[in-house]
Amino acid sequence: MKLIYSIHKYDVTMFTWLNSVAIHAYLVRFCCMISRTADGLLYVLLAAWLYWDQGSNDALLRAMILAFLIERPVYTLLKKGFKRNRPQQALEDFQSVITPSDQFSFPSGHTSAAFMVATLVGYFAPALLPVLYVWAALVGFSRVVLGVHFPTDTLMGVVLGVGAAIFSLNYIL
Repeated sequence: MKLIYSIHKYDVTMFTWLNSVAIHAYLVRFCCMISRTADGLLYVLLAAWLYWDQGSNDALLRAMILAFLIERPVYTLLKKGFKRNRPQQALEDFQSVITPSDQFSFPSGHTSAAFMVATLVGYFAPALLPVLYVWAALVGFSRVVLGVHFPTDTLMGVVLGVGAAIFSLNYIL
């Protein structure tokens, strides 16, 4: 219990610092745009394009479908199991910039999906991997700046997303 309290205390400290720095106001607009890129529409468009261009046997398409079939249920189980309050509910006098899509904070689904897709696409197009990981990291960062996640929520999102991608690649290939 002491370890969990220590992690939570660190999380709150990092979150509070990030959301109180002077540059925060300038980051909000950028972070809103970055966060929206991970809302899901781009993943659907990518899957549709892969299906149209390559057909249903495309390895990336199959890996993406399997990865989402793994990641989304695990994400949901973790959310409902941990029931970690979002910063707005956990911290007095704090208001998030955006309204979150669900009640709980842990893990970050946006971060998880972004890292999962970045890992999958990067496997098939290695030259894009650094850019994709920067984008995915910015998605996680944006979720903290927008006030809907603590830093460890996004870290678990990274682990979940990359883990689902690796499992999917190992199964498909």
